[in-house]
Amino acid sequence: MILIVDDIKANIIALKKILELHNLPVDSAESGEEALKKILKVDYSLIIMDVQMPGMDGFEVVETLSGSNRTKDIPVIFLSAINKQKKYISKGYETGGVDYITKPVDPDLFILKVKTFLKLSEQKTELKNIHGILSKEIEIRKEAQEILSHQMEELQSVLQMLPEIAFIVSKEGPIEYVNDQWFQYSTDPLVFPEAHPEDHHLCESWEKHFENGKEFRCEMRIRHLSTNEFRYFKMKIVPIKYNETITRWVGTFTDIQDQKLANEILEVKVAERTKELIAKNQELEFSNHELQQFSWVVSHDLKEPVRKIEMFIKLLKEKYLIEDDKATDYVNRTLGSAGRMSKLISDLLDYSRLSANVPFEKTDLNEVVNEVLADFDYQIEEKKASIKVDDLPVIKSIPSQLRQVFQNLIGNSLKFSKQDISPEIEIFSEFIEEKDFNSKSSPTGNYCRITVKDNGIGFDENYLNKIFIIFQSLNDRQAYEGTGIGLAIAKKIIEKHNGLITAKSQTGIGSSFIIILPV
Repeated sequence: MILIVDDIKANIIALKKILELHNLPVDSAESGEEALKKILKVDYSLIIMDVQMPGMDGFEVVETLSGSNRTKDIPVIFLSAINKQKKYISKGYETGGVDYITKPVDPDLFILKVKTFLKLSEQKTELKNIHGILSKEIEIRKEAQEILSHQMEELQSVLQMLPEIAFIVSKEGPIEYVNDQWFQYSTDPLVFPEAHPEDHHLCESWEKHFENGKEFRCEMRIRHLSTNEFRYFKMKIVPIKYNETITRWVGTFTDIQDQKLANEILEVKVAERTKELIAKNQELEFSNHELQQFSWVVSHDLKEPVRKIEMFIKLLKEKYLIEDDKATDYVNRTLGSAGRMSKLISDLLDYSRLSANVPFEKTDLNEVVNEVLADFDYQIEEKKASIKVDDLPVIKSIPSQLRQVFQNLIGNSLKFSKQDISPEIEIFSEFIEEKDFNSKSSPTGNYCRITVKDNGIGFDENYLNKIFIIFQSLNDRQAYEGTGIGLAIAKKIIEKHNGLITAKSQTGIGSSFIIILPV
């Protein structure tokens, strides 16, 4: 959308008529101050700015815009009938304008310039978005590599502590790592222990499994270096995969000589125990890797198709369904579903990332809440909401996570408000003696009790436990959009901070969410 800023209404009408003849959406402001207010709420692709205006002139407005990361890249065309001297034109470019046009305006030239700068603005925005996506992907890949390296160190530490002979084989075949037990059966870390002549065929079988990328298990005898005795071992080699690609193999030799010599019942019991231990070791080895794999799938393999669906549906709507109201309605519903899917993916990713270890730091909850309210300024103004925030404490926490908690709670209060009644939200706190919802107030208490109260639609307290479970929602999702993850995320964050969260509510009267956090 294009914003025309001029203190003379007739000038606005004339320019607006020219732009609308070319199907360009237009908004207007009659002063610099009004323009700044609108720019804070709406993303404009181009601003046509009159230079000479009472109050803030055009130069002052553009200088103000250049000081904000959000608005500094909006292209501005200065338009003036009075200030035609070279010094004014130079000042226009110096303050950040992309062009300086003097009146009277040639409509054809004016439209050509407007379309050119609109196209440049769109291309710049697109490049910025692509750069952001690429930067994020590089960051994710770097984090994945660091995590993989860390996991390898942990894996080697675990294998070193095992009583079994343990080793790691690269995806190309050479041995990368062996634990200390290996050297009881082989003097060379790159050469497998000597197998019994009758078991040589098992080595060939392993090679076939290696080529096919399949797990390999067998029982074989290998020679102990000190005693020259061939002992029975259970050999197991499993592939480690990342994005369905084998990165390496982990293998173990488990000594089963005693089991072979014992009776059949003892053999079964020992085999079950060995299987259980191996399963536990595998679970420990792959837990972090699976979490990283999940995060990668969510952030890339799932979100990218959804973005493409939204993009192509929008193209169909804009190019082929302009006059078909019924098809347009179907398309709008599809876009809404795609948007909800994208939000669900983002929420799931946020939920999974809460397990990461992040250091606590000194946090002013007043700043956290003010940041959240700034993000909701448009909804607050739209719903004419009244927000009252008392003085909140400074505590040790993870600021970004508590910001997410307040964002979910305040967002719910705005979302689940009554029709035709302005939302009223109160946020207040007090220090308490114990980690208990009914604890007495104490100025020197080691805990703080924070309450977020609203006058919304409320809910039946019989379903209190349900609202904090992931994917659970008490309301019609057609009427109130949501993924059912927000309060589950809030609960997980509060518990990670060694705190408690609950709620009190009555249907039709409102809700109060109560949080207890250690100071």
